[in-house]
Amino acid sequence: MLIKRREFLKVGSLAATSLMIPNFMKALELPQSISGNEKILVVLQLSGGNDGLNTIIPTQNDIYYKGRPGIGIKNALNLSDEAGINPNLTYFKELFDHGELSVLNNVGYPNPDKSHFRSMDIWHSASKSDEFLETGWLGRYLDEACYNCAHPTQALEIDDLLSLALKGKEKKAFAFKDPKRLYQTSNEKFYKNLYEHHHHDHETVEYLYQTLGETISNAEYIFEKSKTKTSSITYPDTNLGKDFKKISSLILSDINTRVYYLSVGSFDTHVNQNDRQSKLFEEINGAVESFVKDMKANGKFNDVLLMTFSEFGRRVAQNASGGTDHGTANQMFFISGGLKKKGILNALPDLENLNDGDLIYTEDFRKVYATVLKKWLGADENKILGWKNGIYDFV
Repeated sequence: MLIKRREFLKVGSLAATSLMIPNFMKALELPQSISGNEKILVVLQLSGGNDGLNTIIPTQNDIYYKGRPGIGIKNALNLSDEAGINPNLTYFKELFDHGELSVLNNVGYPNPDKSHFRSMDIWHSASKSDEFLETGWLGRYLDEACYNCAHPTQALEIDDLLSLALKGKEKKAFAFKDPKRLYQTSNEKFYKNLYEHHHHDHETVEYLYQTLGETISNAEYIFEKSKTKTSSITYPDTNLGKDFKKISSLILSDINTRVYYLSVGSFDTHVNQNDRQSKLFEEINGAVESFVKDMKANGKFNDVLLMTFSEFGRRVAQNASGGTDHGTANQMFFISGGLKKKGILNALPDLENLNDGDLIYTEDFRKVYATVLKKWLGADENKILGWKNGIYDFV
């Protein structure tokens, strides 16, 4: 069957996400169950550069309040004698009190870049600031963990496009926003007929058709698995709440996915920061509360690690528009019933020792990645990241 250019582009549109499907996704057609000793990682990306100083607040630091006379948080929820958490993260405070949350302050990397795109690429790829990589740290994990696997592990992103973080050299994760919509689209008669009757000698076109076929097969599998377990927990009717509910349904199924990835934002709060950040924190707080309660109710919380990050923090001083501009170091949250070290893991940022108004990082984010890869996912962190980074002891 000949294919017209317009039809080819239409197939390409459907396959834009499915081109990210690795060959090992074919294994999804075989029933697989998650054994009790397999850990699951959920990565929540705070896109846009969340202001860490208004997230974990140095409540006893005069420099903080002098630099932020209009936006400094004065009603923080106390975590310690020196630190509080944003009042819109009430459930995070509850998790902290129960020993189910860890906070690592002042995370960054040498020679930080304040461009959203470049800094996000650095975080996604785990590269140096002057190094450009085409693969992501979790994509390389897939390359390593799924090489010649009898039962390969998988990663899924709840989005329409796949992030660099999940692109490997040989393997790539699978991105979708809605399992039902993906299934319905992939099963349109046009696409099925196109795949069943196609023949083309051009290698690139043939690959596109093969990808289309895999998409049709895997979309049905993922959709069916997403329906196998229903939760008794009510999730917020927000985008993030719906995304976490999808992840929960898959975790409770036997889809055998080890890594889930999702994002929320934008935290690019140059203007009227407190209003914008408060609304985003309320959305995160509600979604995470439902997700954690769901995991606890189903006996999964000890084997699930939720990790948050943002591409950079904000400057210490507020700007003239009631916001903050692009900064450097930030904190990361870790939520799980399986934490080995809990609470605030290190000192708060040093506001007396700044670099032109910016925080100077003390913790390298790649050490966090190394820790998660080795101690949570059981992978060779040095091979995946390319150099020895050290290991933390919080998991």
